[in-house]
Amino acid sequence: MKFLMYLSLFCGALLFSCSSNTGNEQDSMDEEADMVAEPEVVEEEPSEATAMASISAASESDVSGSVSFTQTGDSTVSVEIDLTGLTPGSHAMHIHQNGDCSAPDATSAGGHWNPTNVAHGKRGESDEFHKGDIMNLEVGDDGSFSSTVEISGWTIGGEDNSNIVGHAVIIHAGADDFTSQPSGAAGARVACGVIEATNM
Repeated sequence: MKFLMYLSLFCGALLFSCSSNTGNEQDSMDEEADMVAEPEVVEEEPSEATAMASISAASESDVSGSVSFTQTGDSTVSVEIDLTGLTPGSHAMHIHQNGDCSAPDATSAGGHWNPTNVAHGKRGESDEFHKGDIMNLEVGDDGSFSSTVEISGWTIGGEDNSNIVGHAVIIHAGADDFTSQPSGAAGARVACGVIEATNM
């Protein structure tokens, strides 16, 4: 009889010990799970919007090159110009309305890009100027031109009245006088390139 009583007590103690160990193991597993750090979510900085126009000859010129665009602010675009095959001297550079360089003389590009319907003028100096008015390029004896300029009032993929994508870059045979209407009497179009988005 005593034997059965001792056996019962021993078994009870053994079961209690097993139950206690199982609980401790579970607590330990829970603690380890809590200690596992969740993976850190790293938010990538939005990349800058970019676009490019591959410049091809028009009007039987030898001009070629590229004009690259990078949006650097809400309405500011950096313009990197790299051209060869130009004649020495001043050459007007504008953005024209149509993204079409199919005509041999590039007249398919239409007139200046002018969504606000104002008079032609000199950017930064005139009270009014076209959105597509840029600058005169001063070309040396080697016929090449490379420069980077900042243009305000433009976007890459923004509102219609600021978005340069889908328009055309035109290089003219002569200088823009910034006075003659509607386009500065800059002469023939010697190069053309459609502005296409490369990252928006």
